[in-house]
Formats: sequence, C-alpha cells, structure tokens
Amino acid sequence: MTNPGLVDAVRNAHVEPPAQARTVAALPAARKDASSPELLPDESPLAMPAQDLTKKIPFTLDPTQRGSWVPRAAIVVGALSLTLAFAYELYGVLSFVAVTPIQFVFLVLSTITFGWIAFGSLSAAMGFLPLFAGDQTDTLNVPPANGPLHSRTALLFPVYQEEPHRIAGTIAAMAEELIHLGKAQQFEVFILSDTRGADEGDAEEACYRQLAKRLDGVISIYYRRRIENKARKAGNIEDWVERFGGAYDHFIILDGDSVMSGEAVVRLARAMEGDPRAGLIQSIPRLTGGTTLLQRLQQFACNVYGPAVAGGLACWHRDQGNYWGHNAIIRTEAFASAAGLPILTGRKPFGGPILSHDFVEAALLQRAGWGVHMVPSVQGSYEGMPPGLIDLVVRDRRWAQGNLQHMALIPRKGLSTMGRVHLSMGAFAYLVSAIWALSLITGIVLALQSQQLIPSYFQDSKTLFPIWPVIDPGAAMRLFLGTMAVVLLPKLLGLALEVKRAATAGELFGLPRALAAVLVETFFSMLLAPILMMTQTSAVVQILSGIDSGWKAQRRDDGSVPFQFAMRFHLLHMITGAVIAAICWIVSPGLLLWMLPVVAGLILAGPLNWLTGQQAGPAMTALLSTWDDREPPPILVRARELAREWQQQFAQKSSAPSAAPTLTPAEDVPRAA
Repeated sequence: MTNPGLVDAVRNAHVEPPAQARTVAALPAARKDASSPELLPDESPLAMPAQDLTKKIPFTLDPTQRGSWVPRAAIVVGALSLTLAFAYELYGVLSFVAVTPIQFVFLVLSTITFGWIAFGSLSAAMGFLPLFAGDQTDTLNVPPANGPLHSRTALLFPVYQEEPHRIAGTIAAMAEELIHLGKAQQFEVFILSDTRGADEGDAEEACYRQLAKRLDGVISIYYRRRIENKARKAGNIEDWVERFGGAYDHFIILDGDSVMSGEAVVRLARAMEGDPRAGLIQSIPRLTGGTTLLQRLQQFACNVYGPAVAGGLACWHRDQGNYWGHNAIIRTEAFASAAGLPILTGRKPFGGPILSHDFVEAALLQRAGWGVHMVPSVQGSYEGMPPGLIDLVVRDRRWAQGNLQHMALIPRKGLSTMGRVHLSMGAFAYLVSAIWALSLITGIVLALQSQQLIPSYFQDSKTLFPIWPVIDPGAAMRLFLGTMAVVLLPKLLGLALEVKRAATAGELFGLPRALAAVLVETFFSMLLAPILMMTQTSAVVQILSGIDSGWKAQRRDDGSVPFQFAMRFHLLHMITGAVIAAICWIVSPGLLLWMLPVVAGLILAGPLNWLTGQQAGPAMTALLSTWDDREPPPILVRARELAREWQQQFAQKSSAPSAAPTLTPAEDVPRAA
C-alpha cells in the first residue's frame, strides 16, 4: 500500500525547472507540431550543431581512463591465433596435391567467417570469467537508488505507430516506482511521436492527455507529434534537444517496447552525477514478454547467453563503449555539443540522413572525450522482440541498411580508433552473411568439380612415379571439432552461468531444465541460421544497389502468418535448399549429411516461419522460460496491468477522467484541480 504521506510529500516537493531554463516561450505549435501546444512546457533551446567528420577535434575534456590495451590485445591475439590455426588445418585438408584457385577462394572465405565467430566467442569468454567468479564488469561505479539525486532527467519515449495504451501503462508503472523511491520530482516524461495519420494522432493525443492529467502534480507528462518526421528517430531526438534539452541534465531514451524500473533509472542518473566525464551509460536490457515460439527462443538465448557476451564487451570496450539506441542515459550537454549528425552526401545507401544513428553518436561522444559506458550489473532494464520471422527480417533489413551506411564514415578523419571499430563491426555483422553464403557456393562448386575432373597423378613430365592424392582425416576431424567448439562456446558459457544461478537459487530441476532448453534453442538456431543468412545476403545486395528499406511500423505481439503466405514468402529459400540437397546427394551422401543443417533449414523455411510465429505451447513455454518468466519483476507485471486498463478504457470510448486507469492505490494520488 502506498503511503499517502509519501505521495503528498512528493507532490509538495515537486521541483520546478530552473527559472533560466524556462524563460523562452514556446513558438507557435502550428509551425512545428500536429499536437496541441497545451501538452508541452515552455521551450528551453539548446544548440545541437552537426559535426564535421572530415577533421579531428581536440578533446573537450580529459578522458577518464580510455580503454586498457591488455584486454583488447588479448582478444585480438587470441582470435588471430584461432583463425590462423583454422586456416592451417583447412589448408592441410585442401592441399592433398596442390591448392587450386577456387580452393584458395574457399579457404579465404571460410577463414574470414571463422575469424568473425572466434572473435565473438573469445569476447564472451572474457566476460564469463569475472561473472562466474562473482565479480561485476561495469565500466564505472553505479550507486544504489536510495541516495540523494539532485539532477533533472527527462524520460523520452520516441514512438512511431505504437499502441498508446502500451506506452501509457509503461509510463504509469514507472511513475509508481519513482514515487515509492521518493524521486519522482527529479524526472519528467516526453512522448515524442512521429505517428502518421490524423485519426491515429488524435487517439494518441487523447490517451496521453488523460495520462498527463492523471499524474499531474506527481510527475510531468508532455506530448508532441511532429508534422514532419525528418530523419526518423534521430531527428525526433534532435528536435527535442534543440527545443527542450536546455532544461535537463540528462535524458533516458526508451523504445516503444522498453520498460525500466524506477530503481534502474535512478541508479543511472546517480551514476551520471558521480562521473562528470560520463557522456552515456548503456544498460543491458533483457528480453521479456514474449509469447510466440520465436520470441521464447530469442528471449532464452538473450537472457542466458547474453550476460557473458555483454560482460565481455564491457571488459574490452572500457569507457569507449557502444550505444544501442535505447535503455541508456545520456548527458544532454555532451550529446548536444558533440553528437549532432551530419547529412551524408551522395546517393543511397551511403548518402542522406544517418539511419543507424546510435553507433555514430557513441563514436562522436568518444572523440570529444566523453566516456561511453556499459553497466551489465544494473537490473531492471527490459525490452521486447519481434514476434515472428517476417517481423525479424523486416527489422533486420532496416538495421542492415543503417549499418552498411557506416562504411562511408569509417575512413573519415574525425573518428577515434574505437569508433571505427564499432562502425566496422556493425557493418561486418551483415557482410559476413554474404561471405558465408559465398563460401557455401564455392564449396558446392568444388564438390561438383571433384566429380567432373580426372585427377592428374603426374604433376611434372619428368616425374616417373605418380603422386597419389591423400586426404588427412585427422586434420579434417580436428577442423570439425575445433569449429564446433568455437561456435558453441558462448552457449556453453551461458549454460554454465545459468546452472550456477539455478544452484544458488535452489531450483530443484535447474540443471536438466537448462541443458534441455539449450539443446532445443541450439536446434532451432541451427535451422534458422541459413534462412537469416539468405535474407541478410539479399539485403546486402539490395542495399548496395540503392534500394531503400523504408520505415514501417513494428508488430509487437502477434507474429502469426497464414501457412500459405509463409510458403510463398520463403519459396526461393526452399527451392535453394532442395537444389543444394540434390547436388550434395549426387556428389556424395556423406556431403549431404555434412550440409544437413543448412539444407534442412532452407527446405523447411516456410513451415519454420509459420511454426515460430505461433503462440508457444505449454511445454515450450515452461522449458524456455527465464527467471523473469518464473518470477516476473513487479515493474513488468504492473506495466502490463496498467496497459490492459488503458486499452479497456479506450475500447469503451470513454473520455471521462474518472475512467482513466489509476495508480496504486487510486485515492493516494492527487488529481489535477
């Protein structure tokens, strides 16, 4: 039960913006917004100039630590060593007589693919070691939430065609927790809408107007809908900084499917206060709320394998980390002065507004000397995930275009080394799918060639004795086992951490449940991997041809598609899989067995799409459940409850203030006069 005295104290202690920050009157909303100007505070402008990436700039402040070279050297040397060992063994398998040009191409492509996997696996191993020992991998100190907080932080919700009731439920639940912590007066909320359509906009405005009235005197809620959604999400945030940013020390960005506990946002704000050189602090959101089979699989993989991966990134990124666009706190002064995005010259995909803005903004903060931190230990940060495979592909296509656009930025003079590393890794994450596809094609050509060519046993006219081709079975087996060990290493490390967590929590069936879940997730990930390889390869080809991804609204819950639609959508994938299977069978049944994971995934692409978009059954739901599913955090439970209440209220088309969803308990929260 909420203490009425506490809520009254919060209301009475509500801190008004500094006078100097609120002296600028709002410009006429008709020139900027489709929404009512009554739903906004007075403007507090802050300049955000576009940065010149053609020249270096001096640090605006001394960096605190920069990255230690030891973990970076360790991961680079380790990955190179594994990659060279792989190349040596593969060369031994291929060169039983002499390496042909096409074999050399296969060697190069396969080695590049393996090197990428090895780097990621070693990064996860680096994060696993301190976590298994019970240590933290945060790159700065994050104080508890029960201490004093003096700064003002804006909670920004950039939305585009989102369901208003979901966002309203999240905001109301977060407000409850901030009230309980006694920190509500230090935060204000902005819903920054790019939603198109008058009807949709009117529905949003009605919902958020009631939300603002309901929380009036407890926490300020503001809403604006842009007339022109210039530069998409990045332009949405820039517009807020330039109009209202001067009144806030920090801001936290939350996506349409993001939720953060009151404790998490307060801890991040206090961490910013404690380190004046911190420009951005990225929390590690856990996936939650999934109901379809695909969401359950993603949720399990992220929450079980993810801690080691995130810990490894923090270990070698240090204070030159990356930014994922949401669930992070940003120093407003740093962002405005250092992270203004330029419009890139040239044709798409490399010209125009920067799409994947988050990586670039992190790189720009780094080059100005601001710390970009990761805090994997902070709990209470959550996000959703695409419900179906088609939704995943659509989002992936948009991300691919933004990341490949970064290739035009990597050579620019005005970036730090780590900034270039982050941009390069983001782009290569999609290019590697095309490289893997090319290596498979090359391997199939090699197999066909071996069936058609008559081997030459006399390589030299002066040789009296034939040279018999001898394949080293030991090298082939070492290559297979080593590759599988590197590929599966992050899953094994995640399994070890999950078993330790279950044992600490006293879960009776922790080990068998975790082991069975990892096996099921691995089975499905092997089948889905070749499908994503083909879709990402197709995306790379389209993007390099100048085809734009567009900007589509995202489905959040229902990932189901008709079976016939799934079959048509994946027709090319299934035909490709059948052709590869036929070629492998003609060459050798053993080759078909070797290629079975790729072939099976492609042939079953249509049914897999349909199946994974369905609601997960009771068995899969129980097996793939995470600790957040078995013991849901209060913030998630309350956000869903309030979202349902707001949805029911608007379904009844009721506009009476008394019908609006209530905080807990309703009588404790003062209403607007």
